[in-house]
Amino acid sequence: MRRTVLSAMALACGAVLASTAPAFADGASASPSRAATAAPTTAPSPVPSATAAPTRSAEPSAEPTVAPSQVATVPRGAPDTGVAPESKSSDLSTTLIGGAAAAAVVGGGAFVVVRRRRATGA
Repeated sequence: MRRTVLSAMALACGAVLASTAPAFADGASASPSRAATAAPTTAPSPVPSATAAPTRSAEPSAEPTVAPSQVATVPRGAPDTGVAPESKSSDLSTTLIGGAAAAAVVGGGAFVVVRRRRATGA
């Protein structure tokens, strides 16, 4: 039982190593898909914005006072910093070296399994 589990784990690890590829969050493209937005302007608005003056009462309210949050809107996702530079580690030679290493691990695991089975007579 123990040998079978170890053999299955060795084969699973070899399969994981052999199937490695670059991972992208949204798909297979490293470039952003959204177009850039227009730059903000410093020109004043033609209509002044209405600001309401806060009113304070001398009497305490029945509801507890809620302190304002430090951040009005919590950001979600990763920051949009522009186009990511091209990865230099995903070329063909790196893939071939990784595949060869994975094949060597799987071959070594198979050799150990066969050798142990022959030694125990199973």
